[in-house]
Parts: sequence; C-alpha cells; structure tokens
Amino acid sequence: MTLFSYRAIDRFGMVRSGVLDASSESDLDERLKRIGLDLVSGRPASIRKPFFGNKVSRRELITFFFNLELLARAGVPLLESLSDLRDTMDVPHFREVIAEMIENIEGGMHFSQAMALNPAVFDSVTVSLVKAGEESARLPAIFKHLTDSLKWQDEMRAQTRQILLYPAFVGTVVIAITFFLMIYLVPQLSAFFRNLGQTLPPQTRALIAISDFFVHYRYGLLSIPVGIFAAVRSFTLLSREARLRVDELKIRTWIIGPILLKIILARFSNTFAIMYESGVSILDCLSISTGIAGNLVISEKLKNAKKEIEAGKTLLQSFQEAGMFPALVLRMIKVGEATGQLDEAFFNVSYFYERDTREAIRRVQVMIEPFLTVVLGSLLGWIMLSAITPIYDMLGRIR
Repeated sequence: MTLFSYRAIDRFGMVRSGVLDASSESDLDERLKRIGLDLVSGRPASIRKPFFGNKVSRRELITFFFNLELLARAGVPLLESLSDLRDTMDVPHFREVIAEMIENIEGGMHFSQAMALNPAVFDSVTVSLVKAGEESARLPAIFKHLTDSLKWQDEMRAQTRQILLYPAFVGTVVIAITFFLMIYLVPQLSAFFRNLGQTLPPQTRALIAISDFFVHYRYGLLSIPVGIFAAVRSFTLLSREARLRVDELKIRTWIIGPILLKIILARFSNTFAIMYESGVSILDCLSISTGIAGNLVISEKLKNAKKEIEAGKTLLQSFQEAGMFPALVLRMIKVGEATGQLDEAFFNVSYFYERDTREAIRRVQVMIEPFLTVVLGSLLGWIMLSAITPIYDMLGRIR
C-alpha cells in the first residue's frame, strides 16, 4: 500500500484534500468514492499522516454510537447505518476509518473485529463490549451503554480539569505577582531605603535580600519547575519503578490526590459494570480495566486481584486484599456478589464515587479560594510593612 495525497470534490461541490492508503491511483479513486468523494488529482505522498489529524475526539465518538443506537433500534442494517454515517461524517480521518470498517465487514469480518483494527480510535473496552453485544444479539443496548459511558467519561474529565485548572491558575497569578514585586517594585524601594542612611529593621533587610536573590537568579527560578517536570517525565518514561512512585504520589498528594483516586475508581467501577452487564467475564473485565485505570498503582492492584480470583478467591476477597475500596463499598460488592447483581453493585459504587467527587471538588474550591487569598494578602502585607516601617522610623526621628 502507498500513501497518496489527493484533492477531491464532495457531493456539495466542496474541494477536499488529504492523504489515504491505496495500492494504485485507480484504487484511490474507488476508495474515495466509497466515502462520497470524486477524485480530482492524486499522487504518492512522501509524508506520513499528520499525528494530530488522526485523532478522533470523544464527542465525535458519542455522536457515532448515539446514531448507531438510533439506527439499530429502527431496524436499519449495520452496513447501511455505517454507510449513512460515513456519508454524513465531517471529520476526514474518521470518515476513512468508517469506510475501512465497511470494507472489512463486507469482506467477512465482524463489526468488533473491524473496530479492533483501529486501536487509536476504538479502545479495548469498546471492542470488548461490541463483541459481547454481537454474541448476545444486544448491539443496540451496547451502543447505548457506550454512548452513556463516553458522556460520563467526558463529565469526569471536565471535573478533573476543574479541580486542577483553578488552583493552577490562581497559583500562577500569585507567583507572577510575587515575581513582579520582587524584581520590579522592591528594588526601587531598596534604592530609596539605602539613601535614607539609617539602620533598616530586620523584615526590611530580609525583603531586600529576597528581592536581590530574585533579581540575580530569576532565570534559574523560572527554569526550576520546567527542569523538574522534564526530569520526572524522562524518568517515568525510562523507569517503571519511577512511574510507579510518581503515580503513587499523585493519589497521595494532600487534597487533590484523594479526589483523583475517587475519579479513577469511579471510572473503573462504571466500566466494569457496563462490561459485566454486557456478558463479559469477571476476569476479562479486570484485564481490560487495568489498561484504562491510567494509574500504575491501581493497575497493579487490579492485576493482583485477578491473580487472586484465578487462584480461587472471590471478587470480594481479592478486593479486600487489594485495599482499593473502603468498607462501605466492599459491602455493596458483597451484596451484589451474593445476589447475582454484581453489575448493579458496581453501578452503585460508580454513583457513590461520582457524587463524592463532586462534593469534594466543591469543598476544595471553597477552601482554596480563601487560602490563596490569605497567601496573597500576607505577602502584600509583609511587603507593605517592610516598606512602611523605615519611613515611620525616619519620621519619628525628624520629630
């Protein structure tokens, strides 16, 4: 197969360009026709497909599975549904993926097998759920599960951003004000104080010393966070032990760590419940969930839990030894395992963590705003006190 760059016209007369794998120019023409484009010109491309152009957003996947569910419930055959979605898709790369899936299905593949050929678009959880839906003839319900799960993941991601961005923004503002005061304002005051020709109080001398340090080493201070981030990133890529320690630090960091842990466990519980309800075995649910945890510490605990189950222990016993869930959650799992409604139990666990996460984020926001206000106010108050004290001393001597 050769990578061709092409210019084509869609059914609305709009000119589109891109890259596509094909064996020849005639094959390129046929492939473009399958995605609703008429070839204008094409030639072998010496460049690779753009990295960012191959990304499919979560919102596009939500729309894809939502439409598949509606069409499947209306009785439209899968191939016709995919053809309609291909023709209406605005994202060129996703349109090519759908066209490739149609070709593979026409060639004898199952839908899940065709999806598995595009791991950058459809992860292992999605493929496993669709495979379970094919085996149980419950594809419309699976498409609904996938739509709801992707929407839920989108909400959880927004919550994660919410808890991280606000402190990061306010902290950046505090640091920027500190640098401005120490590098620009205080040096001007220190020149004035030196001209007074009197002994300065300790807090003023400390302020001037800190300001001199900022002035002489400001580039080093600015490069320290970048250097630390680059070093940690390099170590985590090269060493599994380093990544394990960093991931452990993430979930143990004061205030933010426990909330991130709840988000991870909520996502795991939701995904586990959907897969188990769809007919995926417990061991397969755990195997797939290790890859979506996003944290090596949690992934290791899930792997250990799977080994314990393979050794003959129950799910509850394996989770008790892993130490991931509190007693209340373990009791819900115990009841679900005893009644045969493990999927409902994990849906309840997911709801429990999701609600707890929302409340924790609200508490953090309520706490962090006055905390940072006090920090900024204390900094400004110290600077003002250090600046005003020598002036008052001078006025007192004049009297």
